[in-house]
Amino acid sequence: MSKERTAPVPLSACDEPLASRYDVALLDLDGVVYVGPDPVPDAPEYLRKAAKDGMRIGYITNNASRPARIVAEHLASFGLDVIADDVVTSAQAAAKLVASEFAKGSPVLVVGGEGLVAALEEYGLTPVRSSDAHPVAVVQGFHPDVNWVMLADGAHAINEGAKWFATNLDLTIPTAAGKAPGNGTLVQAVRAAVDVDPVVAGKPEPPLLETSIERLEAKRPLMIGDRLDSDIEGANAVGIASLWVATGVHDAYDLARAPKNQRPTYVAAGLGALVEKQPGVTVDGGKHTCEGWTAEVVDNAVAVKGEGSPYDGLRAILSAVWAAVDAPAEPPKPAKATSRGRRPRPKPAPTADSIALDAALHRIGLDK
Repeated sequence: MSKERTAPVPLSACDEPLASRYDVALLDLDGVVYVGPDPVPDAPEYLRKAAKDGMRIGYITNNASRPARIVAEHLASFGLDVIADDVVTSAQAAAKLVASEFAKGSPVLVVGGEGLVAALEEYGLTPVRSSDAHPVAVVQGFHPDVNWVMLADGAHAINEGAKWFATNLDLTIPTAAGKAPGNGTLVQAVRAAVDVDPVVAGKPEPPLLETSIERLEAKRPLMIGDRLDSDIEGANAVGIASLWVATGVHDAYDLARAPKNQRPTYVAAGLGALVEKQPGVTVDGGKHTCEGWTAEVVDNAVAVKGEGSPYDGLRAILSAVWAAVDAPAEPPKPAKATSRGRRPRPKPAPTADSIALDAALHRIGLDK
């Protein structure tokens, strides 16, 4: 069960480095710390600086393919000081959910790789590879070796009464060659053959973040991610601060169109934000100002002027767009009823998709 917390408002200011304000960083991995086998440029350097400033660095991943120990070894190859206890995977969160419902030693069918096997064993459960073992549960997580036979066997077990758990529902994962199908795509394949939905452990659902907060003993955690629909939505769901970074799946256009539950506390180009202060946005009428930039929505387009950091400009633009989208419908001007007795209807607020962004994002240097 999630503790009662309230996430800070989007685009908050922080008058000290984030590594000083928050005691534990909950870092998503794919698209934040690394892409494929390689680190995101400069990410290890900034993580070392944040750790030196006293911030504990935790690594939180929806990817269940590898055990925490292997993930830690991968991160250590970048020159980071990491042990297995610093890593929390969706496989571990899923195994904890299963262990809360079934006795130790219970057979659990694995539709995935060694990350799931290791997590189930950590929680005293017995991983099996065939529905013939009469598993009490099926746990499905991403692994590149998952094939049709494994998906079909999982469906058979679920249809025979096994409870279904999924590590996450991410439809894609970032790779060095670009986006590729993720666990959510494989879950959809199984869902087509069964009549139930899985219990989900990974972001944006609370179990992974709650498990991470508990295991890392975080008092003031900061979730850091590139995906709005998992990392940022997950942080908002459990009521903690979040930092969106531009090194992965989602971009400035996605941010501007984000629904309320996917808007981050802070936005930045990358992990350098951990050792920097974060400026806020001031609002004067319809004008939204961040440092040297001012933005406003005029005739369903964003107008921006000024100079300075592109991400200060982005904060001003986001504030203007979100305010316009969230505004209540504009009441109609007083008018007489028509001959049919109808009165003018309120003018609705614009939708995020209807507000032109290209010129403004080009002006600050963040267009596609």
